[in-house]
Amino acid sequence: MSNKNVMSLTADDNSVIKTIYSIIEPDIMLHQVVKPKNTSPGRINVSPDHESLQVAHIGLKFNQTFKPHRHVFHDRNMPMAQESWVVISGKVKVFHYDLDDNIINESILLPGDCTITYRGGHNYLALEDKTVVYEIKTGPYHGVKNDKTFI
Repeated sequence: MSNKNVMSLTADDNSVIKTIYSIIEPDIMLHQVVKPKNTSPGRINVSPDHESLQVAHIGLKFNQTFKPHRHVFHDRNMPMAQESWVVISGKVKVFHYDLDDNIINESILLPGDCTITYRGGHNYLALEDKTVVYEIKTGPYHGVKNDKTFI
């Protein structure tokens, strides 16, 4: 299911980013799908600054490093979990849901691709045996009962 009225596509030398907005509340961004095109050096901040889950696409040159650092403690307000999957191997079909629990988008994810859910629901289907993904989400985790509502 794909509704072009609720999607924007951003492309540059490093990646293609599909941004999915709600049909019922068109100003609300729900999901993003990031597909890297190459590894040119540089950083692209994918997530809007105000979101709890921050995702960036970073291309590194050989021997590139950063200043050693640690992150400063902040008491952050995260009223709900946000989640990202990065495909390591195999193939995954992602189903994105609108705020009313209707499917708003379907995408195929290949190794290196990433999907981010800020709001709305999602589901995943492995399309190949031995598919491996990383799941990253905001915490702390308080168990399924306090973390999810099933659609």
